[in-house]
Amino acid sequence: MLLALLLLSLFTLVLLGFYVFVAAPRSRGHQTFAAFIACLALWTVNDILMWGFGGGRVLAEWWAGTSFALALVLQLAFVVFAWVFPENAEVPVRRAAVLFAPGLVLVPAALAGMMWSRVDFDGADFRIRLAPLAYAFGLYIYGLFAYGFALLYGKWRRYRGSLWGKQLGAILWALVITATLKTVANIALPLAGVYTLLPVGSVFVLVGAVIYAYAITNFKLFSIQSALDQFRLFPIAYKVAFSIAAVAVLSFALFQVPIVWWSFGAQTPEAWKRYLVFSVITALVPNLLLVALVIRVISRPLRRLTEAAVDVAGGAYGTQVALKSNDEVGLLADSFNEMSRKMAEDIERLRALNEHLIRTEKLAAAGALAAGVAHEVNNPLASVSSLIQILQSRPPGAADEAETREMLRLASTQIARISQVLRDMMDFARQRPPERTPLELARVVESSLRLAAFDRDFKRLRVDASFDPRAPKVSADADQLQQVFLNLLLNARDAMPDGGELRVRLSHDARAREVFVEFEDTGHGIPPEVLPRVFDPFFTTKRAGAGLGLAVCYGIVTAHGGRISAGPGPGGRGTTVRVALPSEAGSAAEALASGTAAVQTSTAGGALPGGRPTYAGGE
Repeated sequence: MLLALLLLSLFTLVLLGFYVFVAAPRSRGHQTFAAFIACLALWTVNDILMWGFGGGRVLAEWWAGTSFALALVLQLAFVVFAWVFPENAEVPVRRAAVLFAPGLVLVPAALAGMMWSRVDFDGADFRIRLAPLAYAFGLYIYGLFAYGFALLYGKWRRYRGSLWGKQLGAILWALVITATLKTVANIALPLAGVYTLLPVGSVFVLVGAVIYAYAITNFKLFSIQSALDQFRLFPIAYKVAFSIAAVAVLSFALFQVPIVWWSFGAQTPEAWKRYLVFSVITALVPNLLLVALVIRVISRPLRRLTEAAVDVAGGAYGTQVALKSNDEVGLLADSFNEMSRKMAEDIERLRALNEHLIRTEKLAAAGALAAGVAHEVNNPLASVSSLIQILQSRPPGAADEAETREMLRLASTQIARISQVLRDMMDFARQRPPERTPLELARVVESSLRLAAFDRDFKRLRVDASFDPRAPKVSADADQLQQVFLNLLLNARDAMPDGGELRVRLSHDARAREVFVEFEDTGHGIPPEVLPRVFDPFFTTKRAGAGLGLAVCYGIVTAHGGRISAGPGPGGRGTTVRVALPSEAGSAAEALASGTAAVQTSTAGGALPGGRPTYAGGE
């Protein structure tokens, strides 16, 4: 029963170490855990030799010396883990050299038998008398444990409340449980002369190792979802490991056992037990080495290629894999790097081309407004010129001071009007790098309406603007969105050459966290058969034009994570274009508290509440 329990513990440890290491072979925390598990596996094999087949003073001394040495190596691995986990930090080499220096003396002393004065085991009764050096050894072991525990506890306090904090908390509990069980079974009771639990000491460590593995794998070790994910995407390393294990077990059962039976004949049950147990244990070493070699040569390079491919799929174009080998994997890595590099170059060219198209459309819109801007500038300039001529025509001393001040005020007002017109046009035409900031979409729509109002044909339209004051802010580039809205306004103007009504609506959906801007015109509309193509590049229903406007609008809106659609207006009359943009997270509640009713205005002159101008005909 004891032998079966120790063998089960051994195989469980090997599976745990393999699972954790393969999950992240380049993580220092996972590497240290694998080394820790390897030491525990050696400790278990040592216990199998001692308590399964032991007897005699020589074997007892060998077991005791190995146990002391492995106990020290386990603590060294634990301290290294405390240094590197969870940040995957570097090992402080100088500190490690100072802290681990006593081990250079204590390990050889343990193997030389200097930790006890007498030890004996007759197969059933075990006795040991410790030397004074063993107590110093124990103090050093517990000092290392306390140091590592303090490091992890400090990190737990720093990261408390995060995933790292939860992982560290579980590991601390595992350490407390393991240290308590091991202290009772291997130190406290033996010092009292009770050796009953000493054979199962390695099994007690398994409890902490399972919790340990559960924690550093982000609590996915026993997760049903994790099991389903592993089933859907079964790693190559696991497939190779299971294949090697299956072949090893079958070859052992079908070939090795019959050959031994045929070669040596019937042996005693004790001899067969020794053969079967130690054949299985020794088969672990070459199999694990073979699996490690496969992981090194095949699985790890493929994993790095997979991670790089996932990065590229996530938008990290140009990602390179530092992998050089003279086999198919190396050729695949070179081809992937070349493909990623060319993809990055193509994406950069497309980005530059898109910026050029946006700039071209902006200049085209500015050109379309140029005549209106000239008209907007000429009118106030004529007024200023007339006022100046009136002042100059008056004889000296005949001018009334109050009337002169009024004329100068009027001239100043007209000059300010000119400055505002030119400022609006310069702001629109100026080239800026894209910059997303939280902004109120209503202000961008108003600015676009002011620019569109420079156009003489647009002034013939009756504009009905409605803005929901509860609409939250959006994270966007104001310059690009202004270009989208101005383009849509000018398209509506072209659809109503003889005048008409344009409705602009700004609303939001708090549940969907989206802000909507709708443009409804009463123009000739878009034929249903061409509606699906209106956002295609170079497609246009106008007699002249490049047909890039709506395609550029589509690119800008989708780049902001939004949607743009076009369809017939209410009652099938005209066209409705709708732009939907995601609202800023967390700003919806703040916006809901800022007002309770939408603001409606129908223009013919006048202004929106808050001094916002309306946009209608007239000069």
